[in-house]
Amino acid sequence: MTTLPLYAQLINLLAAVLLLLSFAMLAQRRVWSLISLFAAQGLALSVSTAIVAYGTRQPHLYWSAGLTLVLKVMLLPWLLRRLIRQLDVKWDVEGLINIPTTMLIGIVLVVFSFNLALPIAQLASTVTRATLGIAMASVMLSCLMMITRRKAIPQVVGFLSMENGLFFAATSATYGMPMVVELGIALDVLVGMLILGVFFFQIREQFDSLDLKHMEKLKEGE
Repeated sequence: MTTLPLYAQLINLLAAVLLLLSFAMLAQRRVWSLISLFAAQGLALSVSTAIVAYGTRQPHLYWSAGLTLVLKVMLLPWLLRRLIRQLDVKWDVEGLINIPTTMLIGIVLVVFSFNLALPIAQLASTVTRATLGIAMASVMLSCLMMITRRKAIPQVVGFLSMENGLFFAATSATYGMPMVVELGIALDVLVGMLILGVFFFQIREQFDSLDLKHMEKLKEGE
């Protein structure tokens, strides 16, 4: 049995950390802690990308790692925390499903993701192809978090976490995307975050709450 090089073992370790952080975000009820977990997930993604760049000699991935560090570890968490302070959001996150049931659904999604990624990983020629299943599982768990949260901010964090999983999947399968594409995605995420910030203020001004169930009242009013 061939022993994996050290950098590949480190990537597998960080992939496991990424998956554990996705589960932690899924079970987290406090908004402030949820943002901290998102920042930790961005840090794991940044370090993993830098290790892939070192191990595979792909210089453009260093730029990707730096961009991820600035955007998802520093800038976006800072913007989210600033929004929380200005909106005076409650600490507790309400879910549509209780935590044990949500975690069980998450485990089923992880098993499904690994089985779905297996034939794709066999076609890939990268050293990091074994982590493709974890990347897809992270996307699924982030999607589940968006579905099972009633507040706007946790849903946005779930969306951003889903983008982390997609980026990790691209790194696992093809050693990342072209730099122009990554810069475009980063700009889209940043602009989308600013627009959502304005949207949060509008919801809070109209309903004095960020619970998205109030949006149903607008639909009924029509």
